Amino acid sequence: MPSFWRLQALLAKIETVYGTDPTPTGAANAILAEDVRVMPMEGQDVTRGFERPYMGARPTIAAGLHAKISFKVEVKGSGTAGTVPAIGVLLRSCAMAETIVAATSVTYNPVSSAHESCTIYFVNDGTNYLFKGARGTFKYVMSAQGVVYLEFEFTGLFTQPAALAMPTATYGTQLTQMPQVASSANTPTFTIGAVAAVLRSFSLDAGNKVTPRMLVRSESILITDRSEMIDMQIEAVPLATYNPFSLAAAGTAQAISLIHGTGAGKICTLSVPAAQVQRPTGLAEQDGITEWPLKFVPVPTSGNDQFTIAFT
Repeated sequence: MPSFWRLQALLAKIETVYGTDPTPTGAANAILAEDVRVMPMEGQDVTRGFERPYMGARPTIAAGLHAKISFKVEVKGSGTAGTVPAIGVLLRSCAMAETIVAATSVTYNPVSSAHESCTIYFVNDGTNYLFKGARGTFKYVMSAQGVVYLEFEFTGLFTQPAALAMPTATYGTQLTQMPQVASSANTPTFTIGAVAAVLRSFSLDAGNKVTPRMLVRSESILITDRSEMIDMQIEAVPLATYNPFSLAAAGTAQAISLIHGTGAGKICTLSVPAAQVQRPTGLAEQDGITEWPLKFVPVPTSGNDQFTIAFT
């Protein structure tokens, strides 16, 4: 009997002790994910280098084993202001701190130490692909008239896949609360500096450097650095209104604000206090209109403040 790909459940739970499975459950820890891709046995194949009196392939030994999983989730709040969204566990495992203001907001910002980790279960038709000690990186991706996503990639310690009964996944508002597409009505604010720009596409790459560190007596997945980058495409305007060329030449930093969603508990605000304008490398055309593909580098000012993602 074959395994059916569409029969799958993704669960994630923060670890109290690194690499120790906290046993996520379908009732409390289900993640409504799309486009799941699993690389369950990454590593190296070490060739045995002995000599023989005949030709032929040499056997190998699997080493440095770890596992990767990528997927995307809809960007939306829990539906209740101040209540942690289901994707909070994922952001926390990507070197982000979580700050909760009761009945008001849940905000995530990058941190440089004491990184949390999670255990991820990917259960596919009765087979569990287990990712312990998982840490990762993500992209915030928006396109006009499309669903807004967070695209995650996690690396975890390798564990042999094992049989596991399909969990009963409870998705709550992840499923019942419809995502709001990026539009003028649903995305009321997008500014670069003091300019309200017309946006076609936007991407913030957290740029975490995720490193499997496989040593004797210590195996772990670490986030050892980060290098954020923003890509966007906006309508070109007169240079008197906004001049990315002079700003790039001067190395000027601009504040970027992107607010998506309407209604309490459904709003996501991405704030970048200081994003250095990079050299524009070309022009684009859509519908006979000139557009600017632009890049920005979020830079810290006092540290760990390159950007925040707030759900309100």
